[in-house]
Amino acid sequence: MWIGACLSSVGTWMQKLAQSWLVFDLTSSVWYLALDTFLGEIPIFLFSLIGGVVADRMDRRKLLLMSQFIQMTCALVLAASLFAGQGKVRVELIFCLSFIVGTAQAFGGPAYQSIIPSLIPKEDLQNAIALNSIQFNLARVIGPALGGVAMAKLGPAWCFTLNGLSFIAVIISLLMLPVRLPLGAKKESPMEAMKGGIAFVRNREGMLALIALAFLMTLLGLPLITFLPVMAKDVLHLGADAYSTLLSVSGMGSVAGALIVAGLNNVKHKGQAALLILTLLGGLTMAFSASKVFWVSCVFLFLGGAALISVFALVTSLVQLQTTDEMRGRVMSVYNVAFRGGMPFGNLTSGRLMQIHGAPVILAINGGLLVALAIYFLLVQRKIARI
Repeated sequence: MWIGACLSSVGTWMQKLAQSWLVFDLTSSVWYLALDTFLGEIPIFLFSLIGGVVADRMDRRKLLLMSQFIQMTCALVLAASLFAGQGKVRVELIFCLSFIVGTAQAFGGPAYQSIIPSLIPKEDLQNAIALNSIQFNLARVIGPALGGVAMAKLGPAWCFTLNGLSFIAVIISLLMLPVRLPLGAKKESPMEAMKGGIAFVRNREGMLALIALAFLMTLLGLPLITFLPVMAKDVLHLGADAYSTLLSVSGMGSVAGALIVAGLNNVKHKGQAALLILTLLGGLTMAFSASKVFWVSCVFLFLGGAALISVFALVTSLVQLQTTDEMRGRVMSVYNVAFRGGMPFGNLTSGRLMQIHGAPVILAINGGLLVALAIYFLLVQRKIARI
């Protein structure tokens, strides 16, 4: 399954690179770039709670297979449209497909996160999450590199084609998994099951603070990656190759960050460590926003990528470790709403403000707010710091 997921992640990052550059190239609009990202992520905010209930009530493997088939179809439809239009496509079609893919991920995400703990011992959970982050972020290195070559030599349509084909590997991997019955009780109605997940989050010590932190850190932290095309083109005055390099450098930093998290498996006070790393992320975001030299930007982005994935992986592992098996699908869906919900609102807000004030100013403000957020949870609201 690890190999299949890795190949699929490589294809996904090839598509992300090609799609972001295609939207920005077709429209020359930061707003349209932000809107495309928003439409791809808002379904996760809207439907993840339902996805968590479904993940606890049906075969998670079947749910994941449906999600993968839908994402594969969308990638191939976009590729076919570009081939038919000789490299041109209506931006409205891209927006529509982004929303459909996001909806598929809203149901597939809780199922995938619920499967991982059922396949490994609890004491190895943090390492498994870190290794999963490594494969995902290795894809962020390999995918943009391959995507940059494919875009330059073949065009964006082939990036979408290769992404569509990459889903075959993960589909085969899922078919090879043993059939596992759902853990949740089917006697509850979907609404009761959803309320049960929310109640568990409210009553578990420190869980509500972790959910709030997940929303705020993605709201403020993810625009660093989303608006790399704008920084490459409008600030550094470079082309698609530079954007591909920036994305790969960020991915390399994320791999390093995931390795660091794997090494912190036995460290006490993981919550405090996550908040200290969040402070570092804010400072690096501000430094990156001020850079006008390409190699200096790469250094700050590498370190920022390491900090970004480290804090994400630590917070995710803390949520998983505090969740019981029978509640896992629902609790992880609540977490997904927060974690992935911060992305569309953060990107849309930052994109709108960047039209007025410019990308460097807004990224610097986001970085400062990340520092303030970490200090608040370290010194004032200390439930996370005590975990």
